[in-house]
Amino acid sequence: MKVTLSTLDAHETSFTPLVVIELAQDVKEETKEWLKSRIVAKKKDGGAQLLIRPLLSKYEEESLEHQNLYLVGASNLRLLLGAEAVGLVKECSDGTMMGALPPGTRWRFRGFHDNNDDFLTMAECQFIIKHELENLRARDEKMIPGYPQAKLYPGKSLLRRLLTSGIVVQVFPLHDNEALKKLEDSWYTRLALKFQPIDRIRDYFGETIAFYFGFLEYFTFALVPMAAIGLPYYLFVWEDYDKYVVFASFNLLWSTVILEVWKRGCASMAYRWGTLLMKRQFEEPRPGFHGVLGANPVTGREEPLYPSYKRQLRIYLVSLPFVCLCLFLSLCVMMVYFDMEAWALALHEDSGSEWTGVLLYVPSIIYAVVIEVMNRLYRYAAEFLTSWENHRLESAYQNHLVLKVLVFNFLNCFASLFYIAFVLQDMKLLRQSLATLLITSQILNQVMESLLPYWLQKKHSVRVRRKVEALKADVDTTLYEQVILEKEMGTYLGTFDDYLELFLQFGYVSLFSCVYPLAAAFAVLNNFTEVNSDALKMCRVFKRPFAEPTANIGVWQLAFETMSVISVVTNCALIGMSPQVKAIFPESKAELILIVVAVEHAILAWKFILAFAIPDKPRHIQVKLARLEFESLEALKQQQMKLVAENLKEEPWEEKAT
Repeated sequence: MKVTLSTLDAHETSFTPLVVIELAQDVKEETKEWLKSRIVAKKKDGGAQLLIRPLLSKYEEESLEHQNLYLVGASNLRLLLGAEAVGLVKECSDGTMMGALPPGTRWRFRGFHDNNDDFLTMAECQFIIKHELENLRARDEKMIPGYPQAKLYPGKSLLRRLLTSGIVVQVFPLHDNEALKKLEDSWYTRLALKFQPIDRIRDYFGETIAFYFGFLEYFTFALVPMAAIGLPYYLFVWEDYDKYVVFASFNLLWSTVILEVWKRGCASMAYRWGTLLMKRQFEEPRPGFHGVLGANPVTGREEPLYPSYKRQLRIYLVSLPFVCLCLFLSLCVMMVYFDMEAWALALHEDSGSEWTGVLLYVPSIIYAVVIEVMNRLYRYAAEFLTSWENHRLESAYQNHLVLKVLVFNFLNCFASLFYIAFVLQDMKLLRQSLATLLITSQILNQVMESLLPYWLQKKHSVRVRRKVEALKADVDTTLYEQVILEKEMGTYLGTFDDYLELFLQFGYVSLFSCVYPLAAAFAVLNNFTEVNSDALKMCRVFKRPFAEPTANIGVWQLAFETMSVISVVTNCALIGMSPQVKAIFPESKAELILIVVAVEHAILAWKFILAFAIPDKPRHIQVKLARLEFESLEALKQQQMKLVAENLKEEPWEEKAT
């Protein structure tokens, strides 16, 4: 299903489907007609000026169950105007980037006058259609036709109201099977050590997904030096804990440099893709936001208003105590785990058999499984609480959700390791617990995130194909099968869980890997398979997500940097606990503590100096951005001078003299 701008015109005969809208089975006919009329109506009349047609004809609907599926497309001109409306940035023929796509300047863009077919990628076309559908707003309607209980008011997003009312079940973009097959061939179908086709991933899935896979690849290769150094440490100085001081020192340098270098590479990719210059429009209220109807003080549009003090009360009187209670329960589970460890150790010492030696690993495995279950249950509770807090903006909602989940996951996953390291000071148990938690969590994540969903999706595909084979020959079975297959696929909920997995992995490597040097090696092996399993998940397990422009990995950059700061504290403490260091201060523990704290502060100061000294953007990107800013100011000055000159020509001589 190749999307070409030349084939997308205003006629139904050249219609190319890009997005699917699924309505509920019992939707009234008048509601369908009203929604279709608003989608195809002109912009000046409050419509989206898009193309829409049902998946099945009237004759086919009488015998088939999927009569509430509609395909949405757009004409060539409509997509170009939409690209200008969303602030799309494209590459010019001279290699520079330019925002917006006004008609008089389109000839300047690379590829537009030579081959219009690939000027806008399919992901960009689908993002434009999503933007236009979400900006369908109520005008004079007081309710959704056929549903008096679904109230409307001027400025309300129709699509969001239809989704929350259950009239629209889902809206999702279609896959391009031809382009998807080419992407798979260059991505994950051939098992080999190679770089990912990040630009192709961006063209197909958008910048948000491409940045995740770019960071996954970068982080995997960044782990290779740690794994290469950790392997001989494990093989030759396994019980010589004193020599891990050197490894811990290298760990501190590594965790700082890789994050700073990533920011530079991230800026280069964002500039190449145009998102570094893409201007964000005024952020609309999130779909779940509710309140009393009023006027927004910035835009003047009518929208729900909710007092901030009520939100703060919900956060501090309900959400915060609940999070603290969950943290307390996590600590209680941790103490049960240590009781199990003590019981297994006592049983092994009494019997001394090999079977009870295997039993020593059972408590750690059980605890690792319990941690994964608790993390997933808490995630649902955190999403419910964050939604109940009624945040107006999607960015505020995501920030509060990430904060809740990161705090709990950090304590739940690492509290036992901190307790073993700094309270029990049992380095052998620390190695055992770290290895068990890391390996068990990696196996569970691979099974739950990719293998199990893929197996379920394969079973569903077989059932759908059998049903399609029984259809009449006059039905477009190829498109019908594709839509029905993708309709039943799971919805990709974003990169949150994927980044969270990498965040916890980074913690296992940076916090305590000096005690267990193989942590980085296991992380590298996991990530090489994670690339393929995540690619399989994106291409064959979940629906195609809408492309979301972004210029970086967002709040996760701050999360990783925070973890690197915490790693300074833990590694300095582990160095201070080393027998080799303790031997230097055999009598004065206070002096040792003061020296360790001073070294820790010095390293933190060095980290911040290093972060400041390494620019976030490469020099050539800084120059290009400065040049664009200069050209924009010059163009604005020339426009103002032109207006002044025209005004002077129109004014009489007497008025000029006055």
